[in-house]
Amino acid sequence: MSLDTSPSPAGRAGDPVYYGGDYNPEQWPASTWREDVRLMREAGVNLVTVGVFSWARLEPQEGRFDFAWLREVLDLLEGAGIGADLATPTASPPPWAATRYEDLAPVDERGARYSHGSRQALCVVSPNYRRLALAMTTKLVDELGHHPAVRMFHVHNEYACHVPYCYCDHHAASFRAWLQRRYGTVEELNEAWGTAFWSQGYSSYEEVLPPRMTPTFGNPAQLLDYKRFTSDAYLEQFLEEKQVLRAARPDVPITTNFMGLFKPLDYFAWASHLDVVCTDNYPDPGDPDSTAHSALHYDLVRSLNKSAPWLVMEQTTQRVNWRAHNVPKAPGQMRAMNYQALGRGAAGLLFFQWRASRSGAEKFHSAMLPHSGVDAPGWAEVVTLGRELARLGRLAPARVQAEVAVVFSWPNWWAVEGVAQPAQDLTVQGQLDWMLRSLYQRLSTLDFCQPGEDLAPYKAIVVPSLYLLSDAEGANLVSYVEGGGTAFISFWSGIVDERDAVRLGPYGGPLRPLMGCDVLDVAPLPEGQVLEVEWEDGARTTATFWADVAVERDGKVLARLADGPWAGRPAVLATAHGAGTAYYVGTRLDQAGMARLYDLARATASPGPGPGTERTVRRDGADRYELLVNQTPTEREVQLTWPGTELLSGAAVSGRHSLRPWGAAVVHSKEG
Repeated sequence: MSLDTSPSPAGRAGDPVYYGGDYNPEQWPASTWREDVRLMREAGVNLVTVGVFSWARLEPQEGRFDFAWLREVLDLLEGAGIGADLATPTASPPPWAATRYEDLAPVDERGARYSHGSRQALCVVSPNYRRLALAMTTKLVDELGHHPAVRMFHVHNEYACHVPYCYCDHHAASFRAWLQRRYGTVEELNEAWGTAFWSQGYSSYEEVLPPRMTPTFGNPAQLLDYKRFTSDAYLEQFLEEKQVLRAARPDVPITTNFMGLFKPLDYFAWASHLDVVCTDNYPDPGDPDSTAHSALHYDLVRSLNKSAPWLVMEQTTQRVNWRAHNVPKAPGQMRAMNYQALGRGAAGLLFFQWRASRSGAEKFHSAMLPHSGVDAPGWAEVVTLGRELARLGRLAPARVQAEVAVVFSWPNWWAVEGVAQPAQDLTVQGQLDWMLRSLYQRLSTLDFCQPGEDLAPYKAIVVPSLYLLSDAEGANLVSYVEGGGTAFISFWSGIVDERDAVRLGPYGGPLRPLMGCDVLDVAPLPEGQVLEVEWEDGARTTATFWADVAVERDGKVLARLADGPWAGRPAVLATAHGAGTAYYVGTRLDQAGMARLYDLARATASPGPGPGTERTVRRDGADRYELLVNQTPTEREVQLTWPGTELLSGAAVSGRHSLRPWGAAVVHSKEG
């Protein structure tokens, strides 16, 4: 049962869908372990993560290790045919480490040092932390890395989750070294950061500090570079541990768990270093948009390394413990959410955690095996899902193919939500939700791409507020349209270069050839103000939040602002460029307006399966798998794209197909 890590396929024919979760046997007496393994077999579990929070148990004192108990657990798992995702426990240093080495703890922007007593209270560049983490990783792989139960190595846990930024002296020194490698001379640094403003010019690198607390706005370019540096610093520590694991077991895939749209770390930069991309996803069942958010989450994760398989590493069976009001999933909803992940390409579905804890901060976080044991309603759902997944091994090599891509960049995210913007409430996630909501009603799935990626495979691209853009990235987008592509570009794109310096002249910089107008100024709208938008045919929709003050240039105006101070100004333009077309949107159209735009463009038109349902397709050669999921508590009827065999029931199906509340279907058929 090995995870395939070859550069192209997502899995191998015959591989199972991986199913299980975090297993924390150190929380329980040894007498419980055998019951755990027996129940795992009953539930269809075939992969569990072990050791992720066990540093204090594995190394109770510095240099004194105890691996016997974890070896016993691995023996039990191997005897039951259950694989282990062996984790380095370096996300949670034990109290002895924090007590002995004060510099191991992070420092906040006010200069206050965190205390131990929680988790992830660590400074990732502290020499003592790096030394202790490397020693633990080395000893772990020496002692247990060759155990036959080990199927995968898991480094750390949710990097940067609770303390994304540290401002200690270690970070100050590391930041200076990073800046010297990036800019060379201090004169170049001053130029890059625009330090002539507010008398911030540096005479030497020794004067540079992390962006600690200041009286008012810090330097935006410095803040941006500190985010770049921090992502790189965490990655450097990950790569140190990975190198030890790879040297000992080059045959075992290595991963860590991402968190989807997590702002502090540039997951595109990280994902190329992973053999398997993993993510943790905790949607709020009380949020009516939770399934849409999960769809976007999974499409992003699948796209981070397009040649690697991906897994859901963590989710909850019922409810979390950390929201103000922890609404549980409705009966059947957990199953539906997992089929959503499968439809978007997941090779495995894991949970946090296997057995619900009796103590600690997550004791009321749901688990596969609840507090009330096998009598709990959630247990029956866990067992049912495990048995169904055992029938779907043929899904492993099947890939998701998207025809539309979203252009997305972490440095842009950091910059566009930086300080002193025209609209501090303009958020990347808000822009994604606005531009993609109508698309998800037309398309089964989307890819995410970096601005410099090859975009030729896609019929269309969506560009939500790509504020920060290098010349090369801008040229790549223009070249895509010239070659016949269709682009949808929103307001506040192409505004600054990679140093966060404004591109002078009409806004848009390298994207101006695609905009069809000159944006002379921007006007964030007062909260609650609604503008009328009139289209060419006289139809009217509305817009809120933002209005470009633009004059038309070489684009065809599709819609204009119909009222307000900027009445008559272009709101939506189409520009023919080379063999393709770009659509520029200078205001936040309502969803009727976005739907109208996508319908006009036609490149994204596709019949959806109906309200409350999702349709996705995975392909492997001539084999195709249509996954249909009912994300509502009422029965839905859908039209199948092709006749075939429904794998969960074994029945031949065609035409209209009924999905029970929170129901799912997996239909296999052959091309041609």
